[in-house]
Amino acid sequence: MKLIMTKILLITFFSFFASAQQAQIKETKIEVILGIDKIMKVDFVPYTRAQIADESVVGIQFIPQKREITLKGKKPGRSSVTVRDKKGNVRQRYLVNVTATEKSKIIRELNELIGDVEGINVGLKGGKVYVGGKIIVPGDIGKVVIILEDYKEVLNLIEVSPQTYQIIARKMQEGMRRNNLRDVTVRFFNNSYILEGIVNSDAEKDLGFKIAAAYLPDRIESLARRADAVQRPSREEIIKNFVVVNRKQAPPPADKLIKVTTQFVELSKDYSKIFGFKWSPTLGGDGGAISFGKNSSGGVTTNSSGTLSGTISNLFPKLNSAKAAGYARVVQSGVLIIKDKKSGKLNKGSTKNTQLGTGEFAQPTSIKAGFGLEIRPTILQEEKINLEVTLNVDTAVGTDTLNNVIKTELIIKSRESAVVGGVSVSKSTTEYDKDPPGGADTVDAESGFPLFSFVRSKEVTKSKEQFVVFITPEIIDNASSGTEEIKRKFRRRGR
Repeated sequence: MKLIMTKILLITFFSFFASAQQAQIKETKIEVILGIDKIMKVDFVPYTRAQIADESVVGIQFIPQKREITLKGKKPGRSSVTVRDKKGNVRQRYLVNVTATEKSKIIRELNELIGDVEGINVGLKGGKVYVGGKIIVPGDIGKVVIILEDYKEVLNLIEVSPQTYQIIARKMQEGMRRNNLRDVTVRFFNNSYILEGIVNSDAEKDLGFKIAAAYLPDRIESLARRADAVQRPSREEIIKNFVVVNRKQAPPPADKLIKVTTQFVELSKDYSKIFGFKWSPTLGGDGGAISFGKNSSGGVTTNSSGTLSGTISNLFPKLNSAKAAGYARVVQSGVLIIKDKKSGKLNKGSTKNTQLGTGEFAQPTSIKAGFGLEIRPTILQEEKINLEVTLNVDTAVGTDTLNNVIKTELIIKSRESAVVGGVSVSKSTTEYDKDPPGGADTVDAESGFPLFSFVRSKEVTKSKEQFVVFITPEIIDNASSGTEEIKRKFRRRGR
């Protein structure tokens, strides 16, 4: 009897527990329109697998972190969806009815066309298809405007994000800077772009308005001001031009500067070659003497004394040859910065004291060397420069001074170099039967007298002197331009 009573109590308990558990399962009827996702909130953490009666009708997606379930219609029909918690208990059952209407077709089309636009969404509310949200990227505004013009029945709830207006205002400001309107500022306030600042003329004020209008995309009005679904208000309504014109005469532009670099190069070469044959035997010693003369009757008489003897030196011929060559290059340069249509001068000189002559005939003298440049540039069109040049260059050659003068007028393009003048001098001399190296013959009574002297020689001398002047003008903004190169030349280098 006790056993039967125990079984009855257990059956009653399990029936009550099953009834209580059944009471916790919620059944909800859901209508899902084809093409529109249905997002459902739950009060438990769902298990990521669900039981779907007909998977061809509906699909499901879980977001456990947010306790959300998304139902996606696949085709018209009915199906049940059972959702469990992580413990495996059935917590929710949806009776889903997927329907397809003309509105769902429009929703699918809009998702395909503008579903990728950041910040907007397409849905169905109150039986009407709507497009809402806030556009962030300015370039997407025109795309949305054009597409929605073909869907007049769609409820347009789109607005532009405030961040987008600020981006467009910054673009307008950059355009002002690039067009030298540095005193004009742009800001977005109360659905309008405000231009503020000071300019020097009405033309600059109009230019600022045109620059701002060029950066203005198709505009979507706010819901509070919208009269139609999509508007493109006039530019004057969107852009408020509060720029003030200050007609104070602008200061004249500063004169342009020209940097002129001049280089003088002098090249000298010389070559000398001599070949000589000399035979000059000399008889020396205390030998006898023989004399010839006439007697009183007119005949020839001879007389001798001592012994006829002596020593002949330099009996054999001598050959002498020599070569000599030299090369020198002198480079002088000058840099001058001048205003346009102004004359400039640059002088560099040195003086060297020396002596001319020897002994009692010596005279003091000086040798001058230097570089003198006088130039007047005029800037022409296409960065061409007309140069009036007068150049004097003095160089020392031995005890002499070589003077070179150039005076010319020419046209050179900025940063290009040209040869403005030069002189070339070539000399060639040939001498025969001159005394070869060693000097001329000398007569010395103690060493004897030469019996004869036979000389054959040839001396060839060639010399060439050249000088040329290069000039390079350059238009610069200020006098400090190009100083780095000059500093680098004079910078002290460490080992």
